Amino acid sequence: MNEDTLNNALARAESLCAERGVRLTAQRRRVLELVCRAERPVGAYEILDHIRDGGTAAPPTVYRALDWLLAQGLVHKLETLHAYVGCTHPEHPHVSQFLICDGCGGVTELEDAAIAGSLASVASETGFRPTRPIVEVIGTCSLCATKRGTD
Repeated sequence: MNEDTLNNALARAESLCAERGVRLTAQRRRVLELVCRAERPVGAYEILDHIRDGGTAAPPTVYRALDWLLAQGLVHKLETLHAYVGCTHPEHPHVSQFLICDGCGGVTELEDAAIAGSLASVASETGFRPTRPIVEVIGTCSLCATKRGTD
């Protein structure tokens, strides 16, 4: 993420938090910045390492910040990777689906109502009550597929 995009994402997060009446503390903002700055999904301990470069921090500090950012819809947790990515549209609650490239680690966030609706329908029919309807598809992005085709 380039600096302008990063600054816009952080400003948007600050604005959303102000609208919601919640506080984006310096620590939470720093964790969000590290997640957004990363070129691939980033794990909690990787975030911790970056925070420790500038001082002291403990794992619970990072996990509390990540939990808060998740609750605010500013980041998503990719369960299969145990890692986090910034949300591309945190303005509204939504159910996302993720395309994860196992070549480059890139992640594309989708917000497909048909997929979400289909899952909700099947869950309802079976009596299942999803608490976090996460769809993660692991495969190869077009750039990596092209690279592999030329090798």
